[in-house]
Amino acid sequence: MKKILVIHGPNLNLLGEREPGVYGTDTFESINEEIGKYCTELGFDCEIFQSNHEGAIIDKLHEARLCKDGVVINAGAYTHYSYAIRDAIAAVKIPVIEVHMSDIHAREEFRHLSVIEPVCRKQICGFGKRSYMMGVDALKEIFDNEQD
Repeated sequence: MKKILVIHGPNLNLLGEREPGVYGTDTFESINEEIGKYCTELGFDCEIFQSNHEGAIIDKLHEARLCKDGVVINAGAYTHYSYAIRDAIAAVKIPVIEVHMSDIHAREEFRHLSVIEPVCRKQICGFGKRSYMMGVDALKEIFDNEQD
């Protein structure tokens, strides 16, 4: 059974409360339940982690290299400026899929650049909570192609 890690970055613990016009009204807990259920349906063991702290996200990525097959990450605002998270993703050598609920390319200009995109296998944004499931699907495709 493939083991995946889903990482939520800063402020995503406030989903359902935070800018519902951008992120929707589904709560953080309900979205995590959907992600977990979806992963189970695909036969994945899924761990979900959230932190508002850059170092904790880096530590979790480092840990994942030893026990996970892939990562789906929504790095939140760290997407746009955390070279430390970028370097951690590059270092772990397992597939990482970058996801965002909103379309970062259609928002404020500072959100258009993702410093982590070049070291991720794919970027998915703009599909609301479905972006997470699409990220899981992208990992499944990678895993399936590795078996061919």
